[in-house]
Formats: sequence, C-alpha cells, structure tokens
Amino acid sequence: MRISSALKNDRLCKALTGLSVEEFNRLVIDFSWNYTESRIKSKPDRVRRYGGGIKGRVPNIEDKLFIILFYLKTYPTFDVLGFVYDLPKSKSHRWVHILLPILEQTLKRKLVLPERQITSVKEFLEKFPEVKDLMLDGVERRVKRPTNKKKQNKLYSGKKKTQTRKNIIGATPDRKIIILTKTKSGRRHDKRLADKEELARKLPPGLTAWIDTGFVGIEKQHKNTQIPKRRSKNHELTEVEKENNSIISSIRVVVEHAIAGVKRYGCLSQVYRNRIPNLDDKFMLIASGLWNYHLDFK
Repeated sequence: MRISSALKNDRLCKALTGLSVEEFNRLVIDFSWNYTESRIKSKPDRVRRYGGGIKGRVPNIEDKLFIILFYLKTYPTFDVLGFVYDLPKSKSHRWVHILLPILEQTLKRKLVLPERQITSVKEFLEKFPEVKDLMLDGVERRVKRPTNKKKQNKLYSGKKKTQTRKNIIGATPDRKIIILTKTKSGRRHDKRLADKEELARKLPPGLTAWIDTGFVGIEKQHKNTQIPKRRSKNHELTEVEKENNSIISSIRVVVEHAIAGVKRYGCLSQVYRNRIPNLDDKFMLIASGLWNYHLDFK
C-alpha cells in the first residue's frame, strides 16, 4: 500500500487509521522509539548490529504504524490485509501480533491508557485529583456465536439477543475514558460487573457518579450518585421526575460519546472473530488509548 497519499489527506487518513495526519505524524515518533527497543530486547544475544540485513516488505516505521492502525480501524481478515500490503496471510498475521504490543506500550508511555483497576479511594484521588464527575456505562460488542451450547449461554446477552463481550467504562465530562474494567462475558449485568470490581466503593465521597438504570442499587454503595427514576406499574413518573431524568441524561450523554469514539475502530464495532484468548480485551484497551490520545491532541 502506498501510504503517502493518505498522509496528505486528513479525511482519508482518518478513514484508514482513525487519526488525522498530524496525530499520526506525532505518534510515529514515539512508536519508532518503542519499536526499536522492542526488537532489540527480542534478540538480546544478536551479533549483527540492529538494522542490518535485507529489508522486509514493510521497511519503514511509518508503514508499520499505518498497518496496525489500518487493521484496528477497518478490521480486515488477514487474507485481505495481506492482499492490501502484498504480504502472505501468515506474514500479515505475524506483523499484527508483533505491532499490537508495541502500539500499546507507546500509548502507555504517552499516559493515555485508562486504568484497569482502582484499588482504593486514596489511589483514585492520587491518579485523578481533578475529577469531580464520573459517568459509568457498560459497553458491549458482538462475538461469533460458539457452536458449544454452554459457551453460547455464557456469552448470551438478553438485551442484545446475541453473544457479546462486555466492559464497564468510566468517562469524565470531557469524554476521556479513565477507567476500563477487564472484558467479561455479555451475560453478566452491568451492576454485577461493577460490584465485582467494587467500583462504587472506591470512588471518593465528593465525586458525583452519573449512571443509568442498569446500575440500580449502586447508589447504596456510593451516596453521591445521580440515577434516573424508573417508571413502575403502579407509579407513573411526575413531571418533576421526568425533568430530572432529562437533566441526568443530558449530563451523562458524554459517556455515550466516548463509547462512540472508541467504536470508530472496526475491531470493536464489527463482530469479533479472532481466536487468541483476551485479544478482544487488548483491542478495547488500545482503542480507548487512541481515543484519549485524540482528545489530548485536540
């Protein structure tokens, strides 16, 4: 693939990588350093100086970053990726799994990856001292339907009527994702996932948690919580309650914007089909980091 034309056109670059030309060019500097470090560490006993020998079919560092971003954004099969880059299927598969950890390490060093686990209120205050509002929501993506009935039931999401995998994310009012729980089966309810991570108990008392009705009951664990009122069979909502629900929804809608930003990447919006364990969790983490990088760049 000739990427020179894509790196001269913002619209095309965003369509193929999810980043603007300027964002890509800035990221490639850090990616280059991490790539070199990774390859040297992979063969610590090498005799030949690093960089020597025959050049491969993906020689430039810009091509290497482009190929992994292109894979995450468009999520092609390895046959298609190999065709686009004039690589055998096995080579395209190999390159993706070489470059994914390097991209993750690059985003980690740029401090844009969300936290996977918060252990205490003290740790939350140390890492996010300026955060006063946190929007929590569950995010699901479809997976291939297993042939095994037991596995089907484990992944079955009653709401989506399909097999899914799920995370809980915590976003700030500026749409940045600061908390991302580990990926679990879609059968688990949002509240159950939050309880397992003890998210509510690790939030500072002064922080306001904005949640939807999928987290009903969490307000007992964290008093400073805003949640819409539910209409019941014997209780219709009053006008005041409807107005309050609208206000809460208008404030917490930023978490939906964050989810939409992450799902710009086809590896999350399309049906997940890779077979390597926990690769879907890595996809979610890297896509969240790329979204945060995009916001920080702006």
